[in-house]
Amino acid sequence: MDAVDTNVLNTSALAEPGRGPESRTTQACAALRQDILSGALGAGVKLKIDQLRERYDLGASPIREALSLLTSDGLVERLDQRGFRVAPVSGLEFRDILKTRCWMEERALRDSIAAGDSAWQDRVVLAYYRLSRTPRGGPEAGDLSGSSEWEALHKAFHMALIGGCGSDILIRFCDQLYDRNIRYRQLSRPAALPKRDIEAEHKAIMEAAIDGDADAAVAALIAHYTRTGGYLEGSMLDTAGT
Repeated sequence: MDAVDTNVLNTSALAEPGRGPESRTTQACAALRQDILSGALGAGVKLKIDQLRERYDLGASPIREALSLLTSDGLVERLDQRGFRVAPVSGLEFRDILKTRCWMEERALRDSIAAGDSAWQDRVVLAYYRLSRTPRGGPEAGDLSGSSEWEALHKAFHMALIGGCGSDILIRFCDQLYDRNIRYRQLSRPAALPKRDIEAEHKAIMEAAIDGDADAAVAALIAHYTRTGGYLEGSMLDTAGT
């Protein structure tokens, strides 16, 4: 694969003079994560330190540290003695991510509903309200991707649903799987989903969760994920690369 084009999506504005090494590493990690998830850095692209320094206007050390951190999230792959590259994609990995995500989020959602205090319910309702009030947008009508605001609120809603499960480790794993799954959706931008009411799907999940109906909430959540997953596998993965 070709190396990174430093003229594309240069994010030098992210740099803030005077901030310490830890802040710069966090900065580099956030910028790299966003570019990988959005598809600006495509699957398999070699990540050269010098080009990333120019792209993000950051030093080599925070860039290297950020790349190492992102390997643990499955977004970056270390090449023996040859640096790093964006993790490749495949149909096999996508199916594994989707299956594991469904397993883990079912457990987390059931535990959240069982623990279900009013504070958790308020967070879920508020996250749904904010998402429902935000147009999905995206480059084209029907596009699988959304605006950056919609994408952030979409993740916030799904994380709110499982946020009452009582396990920080489970939430962290679900968070990582969400990002890895979303990368596949972003890679499918040229495709459009068959007509479906995404807001109604979110509402059904939210209402069942708030009503304490774990079986209905889980069924709605899994159907929500597998509808998109089945379409992606059929329309995008053949050309996504391996």
